[in-house]
Amino acid sequence: MNFVFISPNFPSNYYHFVVALHKNNVNVLGVGDTPYDSLNNELKEALTEYYYVSDLNNYNDLIKAMGYFTFRYGKIDWVESLNEFWLENDAKLRSDFNITTGLNSLEISRYKLKSVMKKYYQLAGVKTARYELVKDKEDCLKFIKEVSYPVVIKPNNGVGASDTWKIKNEEDLDTFFSRKREIEYIMEEYVDGYIRTFDGVSDSLARPLYTVSHVEMDSLMDSVLENHSCWYYVDKDIPMPLRNAGEKVLLAFQAKNRFFHCEFFIAKSDKPGRWKKGEVLGLEVNMRCPGGPTVDMENFSGSLDLYQVWADMVAYGENRHPLGDTRYYCNYIGRRNNRNYKHTTTEIEEKYHDVIKMQGEIPFALSDDMGDYFYMANFNTFEEGRDFARFGLEEETSDGHDIDLNQEAPVAVK
Repeated sequence: MNFVFISPNFPSNYYHFVVALHKNNVNVLGVGDTPYDSLNNELKEALTEYYYVSDLNNYNDLIKAMGYFTFRYGKIDWVESLNEFWLENDAKLRSDFNITTGLNSLEISRYKLKSVMKKYYQLAGVKTARYELVKDKEDCLKFIKEVSYPVVIKPNNGVGASDTWKIKNEEDLDTFFSRKREIEYIMEEYVDGYIRTFDGVSDSLARPLYTVSHVEMDSLMDSVLENHSCWYYVDKDIPMPLRNAGEKVLLAFQAKNRFFHCEFFIAKSDKPGRWKKGEVLGLEVNMRCPGGPTVDMENFSGSLDLYQVWADMVAYGENRHPLGDTRYYCNYIGRRNNRNYKHTTTEIEEKYHDVIKMQGEIPFALSDDMGDYFYMANFNTFEEGRDFARFGLEEETSDGHDIDLNQEAPVAVK
């Protein structure tokens, strides 16, 4: 099997995917914008060959790389980046080289355009926030009259929470229109809820081989807009209503042979005529693994190796990796360089050295969402994880614009 892996070294943990494929005797061919000599040794040893390009946004360079690999190794069976930045190029390459083990360029819109995602959530029987594609201020005001302030505006085709606006009044709306880029935006009804995900790896029939869920204790949008510290955790269990919704969404999207990362709101309160407290509401899907080192969190939480689970799916169409029997609350805290924390990094490491599983700097490209420096640690209870977050993220003086570290466990999913 010939597998072309786009950008196998970024994020830095992605080399584990290549190593896992290599263990399964897959011929892995890399394409990236980092010189070969700068790759780590494990990645070099797992790659059969590496094709350097100066810019992964240059599609002609990707075509040349694929052409070279095809000439040298024969038909390409898979092409994948597992990275939101390159999903559309992945799909184009599959279409141009007749690769059927993933989405082609005609299918990719349901995974990239937020307005299209909502239609598939609804096809799965999952409610979503009402929306309007932004045209002009007059249309926005009509929509706001229907749903009331606040509303959220973000790129219809975007990555993470960048360029997201929380509009609380007409003055905010005017500010948005004075600064908006020449791209398509979507305006959404605001949901008072927290985010739970349904993550995992699917087989060729869009059935999950393994599933896991993490909970965001502060919205990613607020983390970016307010420069909040970051706290989220991988849960021990997946509530059955969320699991049922997640499996229906996978089938509706026909999410075959993929890592999946489906996001849902869990309503914190009733909204008369719309939803009940605890109800599962569709947000967005990302048909790749969750961002940054989250796959490592999921591994620590479940005592397993999702890199190998995914590689088994690619090579064998099934999972052949033992799944862990023990689950933990794996908590992530991301600290900001410009905030004055009460406890030093040394104090964190001394207090929690027995449970810290990983720590390090977050790449600049991901730091808006995830903070500048992170710790992840395993705990047996939610309360222990909250105490860890409180210790690591509490500030000397609060300006009232950071994450609430005294939260109780999230509302039950119904």
